[in-house]
Amino acid sequence: MKTNYLFKGLVIFSLFSVLFSSCKEEAETKKAPPAEITVVSVISKDVPIYKEYVGQTYGIYDIPIRARVQGFLEGIHFEEGSRVHKGDHLYSIDPQSYKANLAARRSDIAQAKTQMVKAESDLNRYKPLAEQNAVSQSDLDNAQAQYDASKANVDAAQANYELANIELGYTEIYSPIDGIIGKTKAKVGEFVGQNPNPVILNTVSDVSEINVEFFLTERQYLTFAKEFLAIEHNGVVKKEEDNLELILADGSTFDHKGNVIFIDREIDASTGSLLVQARFPNPQGLLRPGQYAKVKIKVTTLKDALLVPKRCIVEIQGQHSVFIVNDDNIVESRQITVGESVGDLQVIKKGIEANDKIVIDAMQKVGSGLEIKPKLIEFESKFNHQD
Repeated sequence: MKTNYLFKGLVIFSLFSVLFSSCKEEAETKKAPPAEITVVSVISKDVPIYKEYVGQTYGIYDIPIRARVQGFLEGIHFEEGSRVHKGDHLYSIDPQSYKANLAARRSDIAQAKTQMVKAESDLNRYKPLAEQNAVSQSDLDNAQAQYDASKANVDAAQANYELANIELGYTEIYSPIDGIIGKTKAKVGEFVGQNPNPVILNTVSDVSEINVEFFLTERQYLTFAKEFLAIEHNGVVKKEEDNLELILADGSTFDHKGNVIFIDREIDASTGSLLVQARFPNPQGLLRPGQYAKVKIKVTTLKDALLVPKRCIVEIQGQHSVFIVNDDNIVESRQITVGESVGDLQVIKKGIEANDKIVIDAMQKVGSGLEIKPKLIEFESKFNHQD
């Protein structure tokens, strides 16, 4: 009886083992379908390459308003930060001492003229007497010298009077140009015109156009000149028109393009840099002197450049790579050499070809040798890369 039960148990166990092994083999023979992974095509096109240089803005004219005579500031006749016109009255300096000096110089003229009249009268009296030998020649020469000296004294007194009149005029200060005036550096009642007191009282800036000064290294200048400027046979730089962009502090691009108006004659030996000045129209008056901005210059164009989205690139310890999907839908890791950055795209100098497909999403799920189901999409850049 026991033998019969034992036999039946062995049979049941054998049947169960065979059934389990069969199910396991069937499960192993069924492979999971390849994962669907998003890929993009390599972009091939001409790419303009730009360089940016940090510069500072200046008015087309920034004219300091100086106290050309010293004295107590008596009046301020403008609103700080407002627009002024050429000839507008800006400041008044107490004129009393200069009026007194002018009156004294006028008195000097009268006195010098009186002396000249007397000297002329003496000379006219001596001339006929000298012809009659009634006076000596030395007396006549002395009378002539006295007359010449008195005449010179009149000229000197007249010059001193004119100088005093000019100094009196300097007590009233007017705007030399149309522009925007800044904050005054002196208040009514302050003594001005002599250090350490304010000599420069204010500045008026013409901002109808804006100058931007920036610096190039010697190497940058050579590239800049070859690609961007035409050097005439006599060394004079012929500037092209409206080929510069201005990037403002908030990252926006200024509405108007500018051009180079000045390149310094020499490279500064202490800094190894060359001063360049560009000019931009400023019809809305948005730009003011003293701002920092970046001058954007197109230096060259890469023909048929190969680009991939930056997010496709894997960087490990300075080495760059991308995942390529071959014709058999197998992922391969490919080492690449990166070039210039163009917005959210990266120029690839070496390592890919124009017809390659690059993994763009699920980077952590792929690796070399993995079979995938590629889903090709068109990458939409957030930047405008048009030339």
